[in-house]
Amino acid sequence: MNIKLVIGNKNYSTWSLRPWLLLKAFNIQFEEISESLQPDALRDRLLVHSPAGKVPVLIEPDVLVWDSLAICEYVSDVHLDGMGWPHTAKNRAKARAICCEMHSGFNALRAALPMNIRAKRKVALSAALEIDIARIDTIWSEHHRAGWLFESFGIADCFYAPVALRFETYNIKLSPAARAYQLKLLAHPALLPWIKAARAETEVVAADEAGIEV
Repeated sequence: MNIKLVIGNKNYSTWSLRPWLLLKAFNIQFEEISESLQPDALRDRLLVHSPAGKVPVLIEPDVLVWDSLAICEYVSDVHLDGMGWPHTAKNRAKARAICCEMHSGFNALRAALPMNIRAKRKVALSAALEIDIARIDTIWSEHHRAGWLFESFGIADCFYAPVALRFETYNIKLSPAARAYQLKLLAHPALLPWIKAARAETEVVAADEAGIEV
């Protein structure tokens, strides 16, 4: 197969999950290359794959793409004839906006609720974290249509899959509409193998073991 995707630990690596899920959901064959996220020589190990020294990285003959959003855009353009995004220009703009909001924002959520799929943990909710949670609840509730954020499963859903997993780990309470979307996303057939693999991992990244075990 021509596509290779370099990813990090499945239990913790939110950025890796997004393009991995897109490829799996659309049945695009690829070779998975996994790198440990332990800090020892981490950047040097990742620089082997891309000049950014981060994961994920998509590799094809004469093509090297790093950054999760750039990879998803590339996959949609080259392998899905644009199907990763909604059909209309209006909805494509909205989908890109909420992906970019997730890509560059929600700093309180990122800091307080690291993805940790195999755990059940409890954290104190700061005011800033509650604002982030409420904003995501609003996005899911307002855009949720027939189960997905737009007319069909796509990049926007892939971008919020790590959040759905985070909310499950930390038992974050949501409105009924947002909870319905979360449950549908967690049950997506393409996501289930990632969850199963994450739960089987034994590597521990101490920085991502937030809160207390419940």
